[in-house]
Amino acid sequence: MKKQVVLYKKLSPLLMARLHEQTEVTLIDSLDAEGLAKMREALPKAQGLLGASLKLDAALLDLAPDLEAIASVSVGVDNYDIDYLTERRILLSNTPDVLTETTADTGFALILASARRVVELANMVRAGHWKRNVGPAQFGTDVHGKTLGIIGMGRIGEALAQRGHFGFGMPVVYHSHSPKPAVEQRFNAQYRSLPQLLQEADFVCLTLPLTAETEGLIGAEQFALMGPETIFINISRGKVVDEVALIDALRKGQIRAAGLDVFEREPLDSASPLLRLDNVVATPHIGSATHETREAMAKCAVDNLLMALAGERPVNLVNGLAWKG
Repeated sequence: MKKQVVLYKKLSPLLMARLHEQTEVTLIDSLDAEGLAKMREALPKAQGLLGASLKLDAALLDLAPDLEAIASVSVGVDNYDIDYLTERRILLSNTPDVLTETTADTGFALILASARRVVELANMVRAGHWKRNVGPAQFGTDVHGKTLGIIGMGRIGEALAQRGHFGFGMPVVYHSHSPKPAVEQRFNAQYRSLPQLLQEADFVCLTLPLTAETEGLIGAEQFALMGPETIFINISRGKVVDEVALIDALRKGQIRAAGLDVFEREPLDSASPLLRLDNVVATPHIGSATHETREAMAKCAVDNLLMALAGERPVNLVNGLAWKG
C-alpha cells in the first residue's frame, strides 16, 4: 500500500508524476483558511509532508499520529520545532547546497544596487526626471576594493566571499562561531569579533540562520558601531535584525544604505517606513527565486521524502537524533 503524503507546495509535472507514482498525494493548493482546513482533514492519515513557508507547530502535527517524515523545500528550518520532531522520531529534511550560488548572487545584486543607487536612479529615469547629467547628489559609492564583512560563514557566506574576493578585489572579514582556516586561506579572509567587523566593514552582510541565539542579533547597539558609509545587506532572516533600529539608523544617517531581501514580517507591509526611504533596496525574499534553483530545491525535497518513507536515511536529514537506523 502506498504511503499518504500531504503536499502543500506546487511541483512541476515531472516531480508530481514521480510523487504520485510512489505515494498517495493530497494536494493543498493554497495556505488560506480553506487550504488549512483541508490539511487538517488529511493529517490523521499522513505519513509524509512536503512543502514550505508554513509554521508546523505541535498543535498541528499532533493531528498526524502516523507522521514519519517532513521534507521542507528550504534551507532554513525555523518553522519547525526540532526537539518536538525528534521526540516523535519524525525525520526533518531540508534543501541545502542547491540554492547556495543563487542566493549569493542575490546578495551581490543587493550590494551593487545599494552602492550604486540603482533602484532610486532607475525610478528617477522612469519618472521622467532625468533632465541633465547626474552630479554629486546622485553619485553612489564604489564596490571594488571595499571591505566585505560577512556575518555567518556557512555555504552562502563562502559563496559571497568568493564573489567579493575574486570578482571585486574586496578584502574579506568575517564573524562566525569559530575561525575557519580553510576560508581564510582560500579568500585571504580574516576572522573578527562582531564589534570589530561592524566597525571595519564597508559592507555588512548577514548570511546566518535564524536561531534563538541569532534572533535580534543586530540592533541599535550594533548599528551605532557602523560608520556613515556602511551599507547593510540582509539575505538571511528578517528577525535577525531589529527592524525599528534599522529604520532609525537609516533615517539618522548612521549607515549609508540597506539592501534587504528578508523582513521581520513577510510580505512586508506596504505602510512600512522602509519603503519610504530612498536609501533602501527591498526585494520580496527572492534569494533562491530562479526557475532552475526552485526546481532543484523541489527535486531535493522529493528525493528526501521518498528516501525517508522507504526507510532510508535522507541525504539532508536535519535532526539526526530522530534516525532509527
